[in-house]
Amino acid sequence: QVQLVESGGGLVQAGGSLTLSCTTSRSIDTISVIHWYRQPPGKQREWVAYLTDKRIRNYVDSVKGRFSLSRDNAKNTVYLQMDNLKPEDTAVYYCTTPFNLDSNSWGPGTQVTVTS
Repeated sequence: QVQLVESGGGLVQAGGSLTLSCTTSRSIDTISVIHWYRQPPGKQREWVAYLTDKRIRNYVDSVKGRFSLSRDNAKNTVYLQMDNLKPEDTAVYYCTTPFNLDSNSWGPGTQVTVTS
C-alpha cells in the first residue's frame, strides 16, 4: 500500500489559483496511475482527474481547461494545478492509487475553499 500526503489547499477568491501536491511514499514511476478525488461539503466524494505513468491525463468535464496535472519524479510528487477556481470547486481534495481505492484507504486530504 502506498502512503500519499496531500498538501497545498487554502482559501482563495473565485478566479484564483492553487496548486495541490500529492507526495507518495515510493517512487511514482512504480505507480501506474494516481487519481485525484474531491468531496464537497455535504456531498459524496467524486473523481476529478488522473495521471498515469505513461503521462496520460484525464479530467472530469467540470474542470477541463481549468485544472492540469503534472509530476516531478525526483520528488515523488504529482501536482494538480487549479486555475480559474469557482465556488463549486470548494471541497476536500484527495489523491489515491487503484490499490488504495480498492482498500478504501484515504489520506487526510487538503481543504480548498473558494469564495465568491
